[in-house]
Formats: sequence, C-alpha cells, structure tokens
Amino acid sequence: MGQLGKKYREAKDKIDRPKRYTLEEALQLLPETSYVRFDEGIDVAIRLGVDPKKPDQMVRGTVILPHGTGKKVKVLVFAQGEKEKEAREAGTDFVGGEELVEKILQGWLDFDKAIATPDMMKVVSKLGKVLGPRGLMPNPKVGTVTFEVGKAVQDIKSGKVEFKADKAGNLHVSVGKVSFGQEKLRENIVTLLDSVIKAKPASSKGTYVKGLAISTTMGPGIKVDPLSARNLL
Repeated sequence: MGQLGKKYREAKDKIDRPKRYTLEEALQLLPETSYVRFDEGIDVAIRLGVDPKKPDQMVRGTVILPHGTGKKVKVLVFAQGEKEKEAREAGTDFVGGEELVEKILQGWLDFDKAIATPDMMKVVSKLGKVLGPRGLMPNPKVGTVTFEVGKAVQDIKSGKVEFKADKAGNLHVSVGKVSFGQEKLRENIVTLLDSVIKAKPASSKGTYVKGLAISTTMGPGIKVDPLSARNLL
C-alpha cells in the first residue's frame, strides 16, 4: 500500500462507518479526513427516493451557493452584437459566435460553463454531441439559454451550481473548500438541500431525501442524518 493509500485508510478509520452524524458533527470531523497538502474541495452526495427513469421524477435545478464553490469558473458565451458586449462587461472569459463553434469542433474545451442567447442555438446545436456528454450544452431549464447573458455570467461567477439526479437517483455537488470552515460550508450545504427539496417532483412518494454524505475530494464519505440538516432550513 502506497503512502496515500495508508493515509486514506487512516482517514477512514476516524469515521464510525455505520453512524449517521449530525451535520455539525460531520463538519467538525471533515478536516481530520483531509490528508493531502492542497486545499481540497468538499463534495456532497444526496440519495433521493425518486425513479429518474420516469420523466416526471427527474430532479434538476440550479442554486447560488452563498459562499460560492471556491473554484475559478471559466465561462464561455455564445452571443453577438449588444449581447456580446454585455457578456464582456459582465466578466465572461470567452465570447463569440460561429468561430467559437468551429474552435470547439476542432477539440478546444478550455471552459467550465457555456451560455448562449436563444438566437445562437441554431449554430450551437452543432455542438450537441461534443458538449452534451460533458454536461456543457446550454440549456434553458438551468438558465444558460437566455438573453440576460450579463446576469447569467455574474450568477455563475458568484457561485451558481447545477444539480441533476443520475440514473440511480443520486446527486453529486461541489459545495466549497476545506478552508471555508464549518460555518460557510454549513450555509452552502443547507442552501443546496433547500433547493433540492423545492425541486421534489409531485409524483415522488415516500421518503424523498434518503441519504446524505459529505467528503473531501479525495477523502472517505461521512454519512449525515438528513433530518439534522433539514432542521437547519
């Protein structure tokens, strides 16, 4: 076993595996499970009582985390004319039209989020097979196909994140960094949970939030009692 493997096992040993911690307890324990020298990200996994195979039980949405994610997000905007100017003034990293589409088709993907004005989607649709599998395709459901490009850029830069249930009904969202400390992480997690609960499909029956876990990017997961987090809403 390598040095990192040994450290992972030591971190894992600090967690009572069957226990469901309160959110406060988990956040206190979290720094002790970080064993690398860089400022790790913090990830939240939520297990939902939905069947995503049914169209009316898909859980998807966005939320602006009050303290952001701690990551620098590179934003690309497909726009022309006044909307191109608006995107630049809002601080986008890249903006353009067909020339950007061609660049992406040739293999360039140096951005984290893409926004498009509705009139550009005919051109952008050429990128479906490239951006779709990577979760980068602009989508009106999450506010990335819009004429309000300035606001969309600012929202993403200030901590707007997307969430979407996978085929097993699980959500995985990055909510900050170890250096944020307990209070900021708690506020981000509670804000995320609130948005996920508001996105509950009307057809979902029984327990909606079945499981919750937090972890550092490379560390073991810590199970959290969902009720302890919901009580903070």
